[in-house]
Amino acid sequence: MEARHVFVEHVRDVMVANRRMARSMNVEIYSRRLKTFRVTETISRRPGIPTRSYGVDLRNRRCGCRRFETLHYPCAHVMAACAKVNLDVEQYVDDVYTLENTLRVWENEFPVLPNLSTWEVPPTTFELLPDRRLRRNPRGRP
Repeated sequence: MEARHVFVEHVRDVMVANRRMARSMNVEIYSRRLKTFRVTETISRRPGIPTRSYGVDLRNRRCGCRRFETLHYPCAHVMAACAKVNLDVEQYVDDVYTLENTLRVWENEFPVLPNLSTWEVPPTTFELLPDRRLRRNPRGRP
């Protein structure tokens, strides 16, 4: 927080990588009012696999790759669409990934456990017996 970072380190790193991938994508605007786009990858991620295109719906926070709605932070396709219409990508990162919320989880105090030697362990009142019917058959003829 002292370095003025807003999001956790993992999300920041992924967003940098997604921003790099978004530069090599073509974006067609379907509806500026509805914030829908068609994003086509120009570089295949794996050789032999053709490039794909994905529908991006910023209003409903959906992308055809399904990473956006699953992880709750922008995938490369969403970043490409936001760059096309000059939208701030950070508004699409869920609040769960903010440093403030992460630190709020850890600000609670956990009770100290008492000494292990003072724990009362109830005596076992039953005996465990193996079930002979569950044994594997021996090798060879019965």
